[in-house]
Amino acid sequence: MSPRLASLAVATLCALSACASPAAKAQQGAVLKLKDPGNAGPLAYAKKNGILEKRLAAVGASVEWGGTYASFTATVDAVRSGSVNVLEGAISPALGYLANGRDIKIFSITDRVTDPAAPRTDGLVVPADSPVKDVKELAGKKIAVNKGGRGEYLLLLALEKAGLRPDQVTRIYLNPDQAASAFATGKVDAWWAIVRAYPEVVAKGARVLAHSNDLPDQDLNIQAARVELLQSHPEVVRVYLDVLGELTAQAKKEPEKFQNVFLTQGPTALSGARLQEELAKARYALPPRPATAADLSYVKDVAGVFQKYGVLPASVNPADVVFEQKAAR
Repeated sequence: MSPRLASLAVATLCALSACASPAAKAQQGAVLKLKDPGNAGPLAYAKKNGILEKRLAAVGASVEWGGTYASFTATVDAVRSGSVNVLEGAISPALGYLANGRDIKIFSITDRVTDPAAPRTDGLVVPADSPVKDVKELAGKKIAVNKGGRGEYLLLLALEKAGLRPDQVTRIYLNPDQAASAFATGKVDAWWAIVRAYPEVVAKGARVLAHSNDLPDQDLNIQAARVELLQSHPEVVRVYLDVLGELTAQAKKEPEKFQNVFLTQGPTALSGARLQEELAKARYALPPRPATAADLSYVKDVAGVFQKYGVLPASVNPADVVFEQKAAR
């Protein structure tokens, strides 16, 4: 080989591997695995515009978009198999998951929106023609909730406030899609509807008995990730959180860009009052922030409710649940 070709070969190898910066080498090959974001929200906007792909490439990482799941609890199998390694939810379902394993941790918290003008995001609902007018009248009734999730947590708080024991009602464990069907067909008497299921069922005429705002709710929204991603590729998680925060802030100012992102017609597209409600939610949304040791109090409170009523099969140490990100060097 001529000296010129030899020099070129060395330079090429150097550029591809040995001479790469330590930060780029550390992140090389990391993959952020997310569920499909659907047709609305910051992640849907990011997917359509390739924002995460571009930002992650700067740290030698990439993103894979996976399947569709109705809730945190519905995503559990995908997380355990490794096909999803970052997911959004609330403290309550994360605790239910962690009671049976330690392969994920909460790395981000979203503080509660306290403005009374903000749209409600969940509620304990009954059919419009139900004779039940108050939570205390649910004694002997069947109530749909997501097992070990936010719906069950809020129901326990509401029953406690109303002076009812949990065994005075029958909790029917269903995922959001199953619960919507059971509620519509009269197989359950009530349902604690959350996320998108809540405005949809109210739009169909359901009557609301209680909101989380009426309760001592400590169950904040969270972002969680598999431990190996947090420990081995913290910069990848940091990029993800930065993008999510930036897009949440943008959606407050330009919420229309974050609805009907891929489709303007069909079952996932919104219009009319439902669209206006989602636009209003975006205007009040707060950006996620890195979790800190101070957030252990929220985890402790939610875990306490679940342990008090036997929802968790084992105790969870709050310190084992939260991952505190270190500042980038």
